[in-house]
Amino acid sequence: MSTTRIRQHVKAPRSSVYRALIDARAVATWMVPDGMTSHVHVFEPHEGGAFRISLTYDAPSGTGKTTAHTDTHHGRFVKLVPDEQVVETTEFETTDPALRGEMIITFTLTGAEDGGTDLLAVHEGLPSGVPPADNELGWRMSLAKLAHYVEHSTSP
Repeated sequence: MSTTRIRQHVKAPRSSVYRALIDARAVATWMVPDGMTSHVHVFEPHEGGAFRISLTYDAPSGTGKTTAHTDTHHGRFVKLVPDEQVVETTEFETTDPALRGEMIITFTLTGAEDGGTDLLAVHEGLPSGVPPADNELGWRMSLAKLAHYVEHSTSP
């Protein structure tokens, strides 16, 4: 199992970034790599609350984790510290043993000198069937979308 760590600067206050991490509509917009669309089935942003999200490839690829074209994952919000941290557990819905297992995703927000937010995203426990480079690329795409979303929205 491996860990992905990515830093992203967002030109917006921590409160705006935090809201985008716990708002279902915002998550459907930014937490999706290029070439995929997102559908949020369940999203209960409170400690212990559940979520379930499907990411579907725009072009048929046969590389989905849940079906040939879709990656579905579900989990729970473990810790929510307003404007500071979101910790989630998540796992893919799959029968492939190389893709199974609980992962932990932690978003930590700190204030930046320019009034923006420095975000550290840590994805721990990545199953052996997910290439670390692919996971990192997907997260970089998603976090760039998060920055764009928050920097160009009046209310996430």
